[in-house]
Amino acid sequence: MEFFTDYLGFLAKTATVVVAIAIVLILMVALRSKGRRKTGELQVDKLNDFYQQLRHGLEQATLGKAQLKLKHKAEEKAAKHEKKHGSEKPRLFVLDFDGDIKASATDNLRHEITALLSMATPQDEVVLRLESGGGMVHSYGLASSQLARVREAGVPLTVCVDKVAASGGYMMACIGEKIISAPFAILGSIGVVAQLPNIHRLLKKNDIDFEVLTAGEYKRTLTVFGENTEKGREKFQEDLEQTHELFKGFVARYRPQLDIDAIATGEVWLGLAAQEKLLVDELKTSDQYLAEHLASHDLYHLHFATRKSLQERVGLAASVALDRFALTWIGRLTQQRFW
Repeated sequence: MEFFTDYLGFLAKTATVVVAIAIVLILMVALRSKGRRKTGELQVDKLNDFYQQLRHGLEQATLGKAQLKLKHKAEEKAAKHEKKHGSEKPRLFVLDFDGDIKASATDNLRHEITALLSMATPQDEVVLRLESGGGMVHSYGLASSQLARVREAGVPLTVCVDKVAASGGYMMACIGEKIISAPFAILGSIGVVAQLPNIHRLLKKNDIDFEVLTAGEYKRTLTVFGENTEKGREKFQEDLEQTHELFKGFVARYRPQLDIDAIATGEVWLGLAAQEKLLVDELKTSDQYLAEHLASHDLYHLHFATRKSLQERVGLAASVALDRFALTWIGRLTQQRFW
């Protein structure tokens, strides 16, 4: 028993030393990286090569040696002929936008668009694979403005939605000259929402005063801690309505075929119904759309990758691990499936 106690004490001391060293190292890295500007680089992958590798892998598994040899010879002959006699193919630039509530992906999107506009022509095309349920008005306003740069440059823009483009997400999608949706993707939600709790009565019940001092009649309309007034609520609602009108006008500008008053109710529709409402133009997945252009276009996937600090990498890894753990145990406890 005494040996076991001594052993536990040794383990505790060792763990303390290891943790202390780790903290010191993290602090040293943090101090060294403090004040440095975040840098990144544009990564470009040719998707034609990627899809060709997929096909070759399947051929290797299913065809005989003689068939493979004949096929490879035919491909080499066709490639030489195209190189000698064929004209340069138009380019299709593929971008991805996975939107959170703050539209954080805008930071990378702006660099990707700046890069492609430096060489893209009206004969090329930009395809945005978009996934977002919306978020902050100003954040998605900026993201939409970045996409508008493509339209203003005269480069065709196609937006593909495989899962969801709602609210701010649809605000981005509507800028596309074509919107292509998977049959059960979620689209719409052209509306504005704001909500906040108010604990004024709780504070008052416990004899706690909260002072709100403002300069300007409508500097603060609704508050979490103070007493809200009917006048403040009316002004807050007025601001929401004004934002909604701007949202409607923005969508109507890029999708004039819409009956904007009929669809700007905050409702959402699945792809099949969204097409009937003219919210989308075609029903197909982004994979299908890209595959249709493999023979006629050179496909390039652009991704601006920002170099993350040690703290960010550690935090991201911990966040992913916690999310997986939580989802695993929630699934085991509830045994539910969601569609």
